[in-house]
Amino acid sequence: MRYLNLGCGSRFHPTWTNLDVISSNAAVRACDLSKGIPFPDNSFQVVYHSHLLEHFPKDKAFELMQECRRVLETGGVIRVAVPDLEQIVRMYLKALELSLQGDEEWQHNYEWLMIQLYDRAVRGQSGGGFLKYLQRNTIPNEEFVCSRSGEARRIIQGFRDRTLNGSRSATRSKSSWRVFRRWPGVLRSAILRVILGEKDYAALGVARFRSGGEIHHWMYDQYSLATLLRRVGFADPKRFDANQSRIPGWVAYNLDTEPDGAVYKPDSLYMEAVKN
Repeated sequence: MRYLNLGCGSRFHPTWTNLDVISSNAAVRACDLSKGIPFPDNSFQVVYHSHLLEHFPKDKAFELMQECRRVLETGGVIRVAVPDLEQIVRMYLKALELSLQGDEEWQHNYEWLMIQLYDRAVRGQSGGGFLKYLQRNTIPNEEFVCSRSGEARRIIQGFRDRTLNGSRSATRSKSSWRVFRRWPGVLRSAILRVILGEKDYAALGVARFRSGGEIHHWMYDQYSLATLLRRVGFADPKRFDANQSRIPGWVAYNLDTEPDGAVYKPDSLYMEAVKN
């Protein structure tokens, strides 16, 4: 099938062409999408990417979408999923109003919604406030958090499993081979600490992290995403639900939904357009 999934992570289908910066599976090809899409013009019937666009600065996002249009054949469909700024902001305003009225449950929800709005943009280390929140021993609004983030339940359960098994794994020592393999990096870090000093060395670490792919550089709502699609040259941008699409047999691919029908990333905006 001439269907392309960009920045797929762990969400891919073996009948599609799947690209990500690191290959996690034999069905996924490693590719740095900041350098373009490595296929000829008019190669695909469908181009799809989920929670990828917001990781590109605004001007680079435009270039990525141009590449998406280039590799699509005439009449082909692009489907884009991004965090829905409008949905998050509306929920934030509700949380703010109820928090000011003293509603304890919504005060917890307010804290989580602020993380959804800002943490991916401002964090200086992997996981940031998002991960710290999910690693709490007790999460008072766990169901609300999981209803807002498809990844949250998996991360919470993974952390609890590791905590239960922590005493056993903590007693395992690293093999001498693993330590030996790491020594060039350890040595390089030690030299940089001496040259730069602790403060500048720490700043270098933050800069390296923020130049990677984890940070959010922009957010979109249904107006701005449709505007971007039109600027690139796509026609008929239209909002869809997670289980709706112009793509035949969409639900069976389990990209935006789970096999049981649950939505993978409930805070998403889904939009499709056509190359004319």
